[in-house]
Formats: sequence, C-alpha cells, structure tokens
Amino acid sequence: MTEKRMLLSFAHPDDESFGMAGTIARYAAEGTEVYLICSTNGDVGSAEPQFMEGFDTPGQMRLAELDCAAKTLGIKQVFAWGYRDSGMVGMPENEHPDCLVQANGDAVVAKIVEAIRRVRPQVVVTFDPYGGYGHPDHLVMHHATTQAFHAASDSAQYPDQLANGLEPYKPEKLYYRTNRRGVLKARIAMMRLQGQEPERVGRNKEIDLTEIAAHAYPIHAVVKTQQYREVAEQARQCHASQIYNFGRPGIWDRVARFLYGNTDTFMRVEPPVNGNSIHESDLFSGLSI
Repeated sequence: MTEKRMLLSFAHPDDESFGMAGTIARYAAEGTEVYLICSTNGDVGSAEPQFMEGFDTPGQMRLAELDCAAKTLGIKQVFAWGYRDSGMVGMPENEHPDCLVQANGDAVVAKIVEAIRRVRPQVVVTFDPYGGYGHPDHLVMHHATTQAFHAASDSAQYPDQLANGLEPYKPEKLYYRTNRRGVLKARIAMMRLQGQEPERVGRNKEIDLTEIAAHAYPIHAVVKTQQYREVAEQARQCHASQIYNFGRPGIWDRVARFLYGNTDTFMRVEPPVNGNSIHESDLFSGLSI
C-alpha cells in the first residue's frame, strides 16, 4: 500500500497552525507523511521582549515557535528557506533585497518543484488566490506553488534536478486553503454598527476585512477535525508571540470557533471542478492509495 504524502506550501511560521492545524494533526495521526514549506523567517513585525529571551533575532524566535508547532502536529519535515518576510502591502520591507517578493520568481518555483520531486506527495495545499488576506508573501507562494504543481512532472523543466536524481513527478490533487465568509460578514456588519472600521483591523490596522470577505472562493472539501482540536490548539499556542499580537479573541472570533472550529475548508483546483457540486470530506478521496 502506497504511503499517503501531503506537501503544504506556505510563507510564514504560523501559517500552518492558524489555518489548518486540525487537518494536519488528523492526517499525521492517521499515518500520512506531512511536509511543510515555510519560505520566510517571519522576521518582520513586532515581538514583545518576553518572547525574545534567548534569541538574537525575531526570525530565530519565530522559527523556534514553528519547530514547536511542527513537532506538536506531527509534521515529518519542514523546508525552511530563510527568505526575509516582506511585510504587508506598501510597507518599506517590500523593497528589501532579501525579502520573498523581491526573490527571482523562477527560483521560487524551482524550489517548490524540487520539494515536490523529493517528497512525491499525492496532495499539495497552498493559499487561495487572495492569499487569505492579501499578504504579498502569501500571493507569491500561491502563484509559485500553482505553477510548480504543473512544472514538476515536465522533464524539460529544471533538468539540473534530474541530474541530481530528482525524477519528474505529478501530484494528483491541488487544493487552496479557504475560509468561511458568513461569520466574517456578520462581524463586519456588527463593527459598522459599533462605529468601528472593518477596513482597518489588526494590531497595526493593516488588514481589511471587507476585502477578505469580497474574495470568496468555493468550498469543495470540508475536513472534520474535532478529535484533534486540543492538539491543534497546542500547536497554535506554540506561536505565542503572534497570539499576543492578535490580542484576546473577540465575540465574533468565539462565534466562528463555536460554529466552525471543528472543520477546515478547501477549494479543489486539480483535478478541476466544474461548478460547486462536489463535497469531499477527505483530501485524498478518489485516489487509489
């Protein structure tokens, strides 16, 4: 029987835990080999002094948090590339020569192709076309992963990898991680009634909830994770510096967790879906494994 393998292609330490920790924990516990690409060190942004004890840089601290989360979730291997975090749209960090958005696009695709050929996953997961909330690094990984998914099986692409023993390989399924929009829209409406600005949320007021809600994508797979909610929460707690930055969850965050906290949702991209008619409960469904 062929082992199940999944490759997650994300940008920052914590993307895995704040987006699909329950799904990762479930598949790892069921015997799936889960691999994670984390392309940046997450080193842009603030970190309170108590989280920096024992570390020289925010990047070191963030990667240590990722190591904690990966071990908690049962991730088999993390590919940490070490690009600099690009920050949000319009930040000066976007121009730093070492940040992900300034990296050579083909080089990023090549690195993902290499990971696919090395891991040989049946399933690949990355960000949706809006990158969840429009983060530049998320968008880079969305586009590069989608391109790499198709390039990995083409022997004419990156032939130097073939010379090093990495044979062409075609994954069977590609998913984009998606979010439910209903609770978000309700939160936006309530914020307006309270005189708050849903276009300016987050510690630095850089996230626009209305834009997130406007970028809705079909949900083709709903993975139940109730049995693994405690493990998922432990993984999220590994990213203590980021939880602190978010502050205590508000009423709508608690409502969302109550209604949907035991499922993760995904849009299936490959094989293509005609319309919104499929309802999968397993990212490996339909595969002969």
